[in-house]
Amino acid sequence: MPLALPHFPSTLLYLRIKLVEVDSIRNIGILAHVDAGKTSLTENLLFAGGVTRTMGSVDRGTALTDSLAVERQRGVSVRSAANTLMWKGHQINLIDTPGHTDFFGEVDRVLSVLDAAIILVSTVEGLQSSLYLLTEALRYYQVPVMLFLNKIDRPGSDFEQIVDQLDRELGLQPFVVNEPRDEGSSDCQINHSPEAHLHERNMEAIADLNESFLNQYLEGHLPDERTIQNLIARYTSSRQLCPVFSGSAKYSLGITELLDGIIDYLPPAKSESTALSGRVFKIEFDKVQGRLVHVRLFSGELKTRDLVFNQRLNKTEKVSQIKRCSGNKLVDIGSLTGSDIGVICGFTEAHPGDVIGDQDVGRAPKTFQEPVLQTKIKPVQKAQTSALAQALEIMTIEDPLIGFEWYRKEDEMVLKLMGAVQEEIVLAILEERFQVEASCEATTVIYKETPLTRASGYVEYTMPKPCWAVMIFEIEPLPAGSGVVYESTLSVDKIHRKYQNEVEETVPIALKQGIKGWEVTDVKITLVEGEDHTMHSRPGDFILATPMGVLRALEKAGSTLLEPMYDYTLHFLEGHLGAVTSELTKIRASFEPPIFDGEEVRLNGQMPVATSQDFPLKLNSLSSGRGRIRLQFGGYQPCADEDGETRAYRGVNPLDESLWILHKRGAYKSHER
Repeated sequence: MPLALPHFPSTLLYLRIKLVEVDSIRNIGILAHVDAGKTSLTENLLFAGGVTRTMGSVDRGTALTDSLAVERQRGVSVRSAANTLMWKGHQINLIDTPGHTDFFGEVDRVLSVLDAAIILVSTVEGLQSSLYLLTEALRYYQVPVMLFLNKIDRPGSDFEQIVDQLDRELGLQPFVVNEPRDEGSSDCQINHSPEAHLHERNMEAIADLNESFLNQYLEGHLPDERTIQNLIARYTSSRQLCPVFSGSAKYSLGITELLDGIIDYLPPAKSESTALSGRVFKIEFDKVQGRLVHVRLFSGELKTRDLVFNQRLNKTEKVSQIKRCSGNKLVDIGSLTGSDIGVICGFTEAHPGDVIGDQDVGRAPKTFQEPVLQTKIKPVQKAQTSALAQALEIMTIEDPLIGFEWYRKEDEMVLKLMGAVQEEIVLAILEERFQVEASCEATTVIYKETPLTRASGYVEYTMPKPCWAVMIFEIEPLPAGSGVVYESTLSVDKIHRKYQNEVEETVPIALKQGIKGWEVTDVKITLVEGEDHTMHSRPGDFILATPMGVLRALEKAGSTLLEPMYDYTLHFLEGHLGAVTSELTKIRASFEPPIFDGEEVRLNGQMPVATSQDFPLKLNSLSSGRGRIRLQFGGYQPCADEDGETRAYRGVNPLDESLWILHKRGAYKSHER
């Protein structure tokens, strides 16, 4: 059932925006669990908004937002894709995001630049585990939400069950805008009657939020439809209501209603300052254009040839071109104004998450799903070693969570991964995009370490001259989840500010490997004493000396191993409680007292990543196929050395101080990255 709407060539979309007065801009993310139909919905919205002449298809591999061959071949989105459409005089910047949890890092980076989000849920598959993670992230960023309940035409569709679960399980208060008729059949339609808004459930949802409305409702008097619409918009913006739409992306059912809902209920972007502020949310590399920097402006204006301040780099970079994604092309637009999204060329050092301009832009991106696995990767042909390393360096800039490390002395390349699907995609992209064929070893768990107690470390780098860097560091453990905290209590009279800056920048690097071979976290490092020398101290001396002092302190303190954990929720029948808890005990999982709901039991707790990789399969067997599991990264917890893994330091160890000094001064070639 294609929509009979006017269409505009995608390359002329920006001209169309310029000719039509834009009433408002909305930066909207499309979020979903895998296979919910998210990319199909995005294709429908772009088609309805005149961006494309024909609608792309995931099944046929013609989806516009799946630009990589591997995405088209496998029907899995692995990167976010921004596009702009117009609807009734309003500009909508639409960002399609990956649905698979292995690529949640890409979603993390998008969430911090959104004005609102549309969550897509399949009414056949129901609420999937990734939706709990998505709603938690949206709550953190305070992003208003609408829902599109998809696949209402499919047998097994249960619209009412999903609506009931939204509040009970996701904490979203639904306001049903339209409901399906003849659900679960090819004759399914949407109920457009005005009375659908006046459903008792909807009226009670508003009455709970508005005393005046409650009084009118109890007296049998209701405001007109426009007033109700304004109330829905008001409480959607404050995240107290969540408008719910039904439809079928496959048959273009409910698309225009959803577009109307975006305009009617979701808040437009606001720019309350003329000062420039924005955030980088995506980096791509193009063979012709080089580094493409996707930016959301929050205020101000960007023009070609502007010099723009990058807060992380503490320097300015020059804008050479400004473009907009239009269909499958980049269109030159020359300028970008506050609240809009565009692509900048010329920023040669920008990274995802960077803030441009001098203003604060709100909450920094937070990592909700951290890689807990790693693998060794190598080229099939030894001659392509350098090419593989260069390709992985580029991929790491685009997705920092990959965390590529090249240990040349050990002849090892290591990647951090979310899971098996990401590994497959990385290998496919290497071959398709970089013409490098590679293979991976079996994945292993990423451990960390933290100091056992407080200790100090002294370093004196004064030979062979010219050099001078003397310091005392104190190290102490911090509560779980604290990360790395650095502080200097030392006067600049003892160590010059420029040298103290070197120390601060080097501390996180020094903690990349501890005395058990893993990254050190949940730690505070304090520079408490030291001195430079007017004649002998040179730039780089304190960079060289810092790892020696920090690791000396850690060696004195000792460290405990930390292992990654999953937070889990299990649902299964009461009769399987004994078998399930027995298995949980075997894998060193903790669990809270069971919660009984009729015949079903719910268990919450934590389980180690290292012992639980095959637990979902075991649960299926233990529960006779009736069990459900929800897993989410739950941070790191201490574990005994025998339950984890320690490893040797890779490269030259700063504790081997003579060799370290020779290495850093270029007299010893370790081939370390």
